[in-house]
Amino acid sequence: MAGPLSTLKVLDFSTLLPGPFGTLILADLGAEVLRVESPTRPDMVRMLPPMAGGISAVHGYLNRSKRSLALDLKKPEAVAVIHQLVRQYDIIVEQFRPGVMNRLGVGYEALREINPSLIYCSITGYGQDGPYRDRAGHDLNYLAVAGMTAYNGRRDSGPAPMALQAADIAGGSCHAVMAILAAVIHRQATGEGQHIDISMTDAAFSLHALTAPQALITGEDPTLECTQLNGGSFYDCYETRDGRWFSVAGLEPQFFLQFCQAIGRPQLATRGLAMAPEIVAEVKAEIRAAMKEKDFDDWAAIFAGVDACVEPVLSLSEAAEHPQLKARGMVVEVPAGEGTQRQVASPFKFSATAPEYRFAGGMPGAHTREVLAENGFSEEAIQALVQAGAAM
Repeated sequence: MAGPLSTLKVLDFSTLLPGPFGTLILADLGAEVLRVESPTRPDMVRMLPPMAGGISAVHGYLNRSKRSLALDLKKPEAVAVIHQLVRQYDIIVEQFRPGVMNRLGVGYEALREINPSLIYCSITGYGQDGPYRDRAGHDLNYLAVAGMTAYNGRRDSGPAPMALQAADIAGGSCHAVMAILAAVIHRQATGEGQHIDISMTDAAFSLHALTAPQALITGEDPTLECTQLNGGSFYDCYETRDGRWFSVAGLEPQFFLQFCQAIGRPQLATRGLAMAPEIVAEVKAEIRAAMKEKDFDDWAAIFAGVDACVEPVLSLSEAAEHPQLKARGMVVEVPAGEGTQRQVASPFKFSATAPEYRFAGGMPGAHTREVLAENGFSEEAIQALVQAGAAM
């Protein structure tokens, strides 16, 4: 059965991570996603090692199930192709700085004249307006400006980068997908399309779910290791005797009690909710000392039977082999060339419309002729585009 989004047709002009991860979600759920790539300015993701069959593994994952159309949008002939395609592909995702798509002749206002029901999603670092609209940036910058980096890290070493791209993915990719699907529902009811302006900084700022309410009312900012969830309580990671780590997260009293009993420190159970720095320091020192008494495997065996919100800190390869993730089918084999490629699966589980993995991301322009032919271009017209340097 086709995926739940199989009626959607998307033109994806994005590169790097935020846009492609968002359109990966759409493609996994059945949308027809067509990447529009430059034949002269390759996506840097294509260059990330390792390579498999000449294709970056990262590219193969982020762009699975998406066909590739290579067009040079600086050529008027290529712009004319987009003007024709937008009659059918009525959702656009782009990630250029504000104004770039307008200058190329494929901005929202130009394309809505052709298709008034167009949904056009622009993902940028800072949004389409404001004093930072034209400023360069990456994930770490957006998190810093959004006030998140200031309390992520340790007091003795200062703010630190996050291990995953929270602004790019949680901010850009996921908010873009939510906004696009909301706009689709609106269009179904009214026939009206619209422009969506996603700022990764705005979205990151909105993720201060437990800290912003307090800070905005009291004026007291969260700082490094000062909240229950950023190292300011026993909620943290602790090293074992053999240099491995466990995550300890049982904030509720019943969970902390079981944890304290398991590590042989029942006297700590009444002190778990304390936020006074001196008490927290004493509790964490006791936990650190206890966890150092046994090796990783010993603690794993102990906590396997304890309902205390304590789990081992696993490497990515260990996580891929964890019984829970294996039971959920979170690693899949995706067709790639003459073989397959192991990739992370879609996390969505539907009872009737399962995600589908058609093929791994391939070479730029791999589907140019196929797509153009499907959309009414004759072989002579396609050859003329190629000879003009407008298509590859």
